[in-house]
Amino acid sequence: MRVVAGEFKGHRLRAPRGMRTRPTTDRVREALFAMLGDVSGARVLDLYAGTGALGIEALSRGAASAVFVERNPRAAATIVANLRSLGLDDRVRRVDALRFLARAEGTFHLVFCDPPYDSVARIAGPLSERLPALLAEGARIVTESDKRMPLELPFPLLVERTYGDTRIAIHSSPDVA
Repeated sequence: MRVVAGEFKGHRLRAPRGMRTRPTTDRVREALFAMLGDVSGARVLDLYAGTGALGIEALSRGAASAVFVERNPRAAATIVANLRSLGLDDRVRRVDALRFLARAEGTFHLVFCDPPYDSVARIAGPLSERLPALLAEGARIVTESDKRMPLELPFPLLVERTYGDTRIAIHSSPDVA
């Protein structure tokens, strides 16, 4: 697995051993960032970060900052190692994503949400409730899930694509009342 484009293009990223972490493939990341376009200056939140590949790809393409949220200790250590190998600061929060959302401060322009596929039914509601408070004006939320059990959020859907069994959906932030 490598960084696809930008400042860190071609840099190899580590992944934890085993099947619990499912890194987003290079091909899917390339297609996703083509859909997103320019992410320069964005504040990024990478929930269920796994290897950190999505947030790192955003940083490589000019995002201003990224926070990586991952509760699995092995995966979190892998993200730290990936960040350090690029000369980046440790921005990893070792906590459950829903717990992080309940007490996080600040806003984000781009949120990646790639939870374990078997948890989407349990987390869709809490994500829908907690995410809006952290979204900057014009923010986008990217979800990655299994196409047979999609993570569906009640935010305006901008684009949806499937790559094999993987569903990528890009939502815009809900209108502020």
